[in-house]
Amino acid sequence: MDIDVTAILSLVLGLIIIMYFLFQPKNPNSPPFIRGWIPWFGAAFQFGKAPLKFIEQARIKYGPVFTVYLLGNRFTFVTETEDVLEFLRSKEADLDEAVQQALQHTVSISKESFHQNRSMFFKLMIQQLSSSNLHQFSETLCKEFHEHVEHLGKEGTEDLNDLVRHIMCPAVMKTLFGKNFCPTTGEFERHFQNFDEGLEVGSQIPEFFLRNWGKSKTWLLNVFERIATDIKKDKSSESGSKTLIQHLLDNLHGNEASGYLLLLFWASQVNAILGAFWTLAFILSNPSVYKNIMEDIVSVYGKAGEARIEVFEDNLKKLPSIKLCILEALRLVAPGSIIRKAMKPLKVQNFVIPPGDLLMASPYWLHRNTKYFPEPETFKPSRWEEATLKKNAFLDGYLVFGGGKHQCPGRWFVLMETHMLIIILLYKYQFTLLDPMPKQSLLQLSRVCQPDGPCRVQYKLRE
Repeated sequence: MDIDVTAILSLVLGLIIIMYFLFQPKNPNSPPFIRGWIPWFGAAFQFGKAPLKFIEQARIKYGPVFTVYLLGNRFTFVTETEDVLEFLRSKEADLDEAVQQALQHTVSISKESFHQNRSMFFKLMIQQLSSSNLHQFSETLCKEFHEHVEHLGKEGTEDLNDLVRHIMCPAVMKTLFGKNFCPTTGEFERHFQNFDEGLEVGSQIPEFFLRNWGKSKTWLLNVFERIATDIKKDKSSESGSKTLIQHLLDNLHGNEASGYLLLLFWASQVNAILGAFWTLAFILSNPSVYKNIMEDIVSVYGKAGEARIEVFEDNLKKLPSIKLCILEALRLVAPGSIIRKAMKPLKVQNFVIPPGDLLMASPYWLHRNTKYFPEPETFKPSRWEEATLKKNAFLDGYLVFGGGKHQCPGRWFVLMETHMLIIILLYKYQFTLLDPMPKQSLLQLSRVCQPDGPCRVQYKLRE
C-alpha cells in the first residue's frame, strides 16, 4: 500500500496546531479567553449569531474584561466606562492600525494609500464638517429635504425607516457630492443595500467566499470611479463654492478615489438615517414628548404645514427640545463597537493586554450603565438638560460618536441634518404609528442598531 507522506505530515502538523490552539498555557495576567474550538474561526459562529447579546452574556460570565478569538484575531472587550475612556485616551491604542485592513477589504483602499492619505482625510473631514462650518451645507440641504419631502404627497402609509431613507439618502448625497453627481437610482440602492448588509462579514472574510457581496462592492466602486472622473472634469465649481467631495479629490494622493468616495457615502448615510428613524419613532411613541415638540414648532413657525420653511442654524437653536430627543435616541441605539489596536502592552484593571490585540468597547452597553445614565432603558430627553450643549459638550460616558482624539468628524453634520429633517417633517405632517415600537436588533456592531421589525406610520398634511 502506497503511503502519501505529504498527507500524513500535513495531518500531523494540523493536529499539532489544533492541540496548541486548544491547550496553550494561560498567562495569569491575561483576561479570560474565549477561544472556541475551530482553528482560525475560533468563537466566530457563536459570536455571529447575535454579537451584542454575546458580549453581554460574556461580561456576565467572565467579568468586565475578556478576550474572544475570532477569524484569526484576538478581540479584547472592555466593558467598564472608566476603563474604556482610559484606553481611548491612550497613545498606545491606535485607531488607524485597527481599521486599515478592514477598509482594504471593504472599500479596496490599499495599505499604501491609507497611510498616505489618512492624516489628510481626517483633518479635511474635521475642518469641513466642523460646527462652525455647517452654514455652507445648510441652505442646500434644507432645499433638498423640502424637494424630497414633497414626494410624500398629501397623505400616505409607509414604513418609517424607508420613509426617512428615501428622503435623506438623495438629499445628503446631492449636498455632499453635488446635484449633478447623484447616482441614487433603484439599481444603485439595491447594490448599496447588499453591500451594507454584508459589510461586517466582508471586513473580516476573504471576498472569494462572499461573491454576491463582492459583485455589489465592485459595481459601486465602478460607479464612484466614474463620479470621481466627472467631478474632476467639472469646471462649474471654479467660480463658486466647492462640495466636500471636490475638496477631497483636490487633496487625495494616488488613484483610489472610488474607495474613499464609497467610504464617505457609507459613513454619511447609514448611521444618520437610522438615527433619524429612531428619533422620530421615539418621539411618536411618547405622546407627551410629541405634543411638547409640536407646541415648540408651532411657536416658531406657526400652525400651517404646507409652506417651505427655512431651517437654518438660528432656527435649530430655537428648538432645542428636538436635539435632546436626537441625543437620547442615539444613546439607546448606539453602535455596538468602538475599536482600537494595542500597540504596546496595556494594563486594564488587573490584566495586561498584549500588543496586537484589538480593543473593543460597546457604546450600546456602556450607555446602559446606571452610574452615568439612571433609568438607562427609558427614553428620557430631559436628562440632556444637564449637558452644556451650547458648548458642544455631551454627558459623561456618552460614546455614540466615539471618544479620544478620533471622535466621528461628521458628528455635527449628522446632528444638524437629523434636527433639520425632523422639524420639516413634523411641521408639514401629522404622524400616527401603526405598529408597536420595534426593539433594537442585536445583530450589528459597526452601526446604529437596526429595528427588529416593521414600524409603519400613517401621515397626512397638518391643517
